Amino acid sequence: MTEQKKLKDDETPISRLFEKLEDYSRTTIELYKLKAIDHSAQVLSSLASRMAIFLLIALFTVFISIGFAWWIGELLGKIYYGFFVVGGIYILIAVLLYNFRQQWIKYPVSNYIIIQFSKL
Repeated sequence: MTEQKKLKDDETPISRLFEKLEDYSRTTIELYKLKAIDHSAQVLSSLASRMAIFLLIALFTVFISIGFAWWIGELLGKIYYGFFVVGGIYILIAVLLYNFRQQWIKYPVSNYIIIQFSKL
């Protein structure tokens, strides 16, 4: 016990300052790591929930498309005509999405991710 006290007495104010500075820097780095982990988890969980919703909407769209194609096919006399019509509608939607992909998909997703990460 006297050795510990003696070591404490031998310390200079500069060495104590450096110890405190070292502790402070370790704590600050740890805090930033934890904040980064927290924000990453928030962004990923938000994206995961959006992907789950997107998947459900996609499944809904598939079943509605099949029913709609079948109905159009019955109206046109041959079932496969309805599937051709629905396929044509989807190819038009795909062309529109391709032409406007920057402003409809890329920019909104990029902005969302930037906003989530900038909340540090």
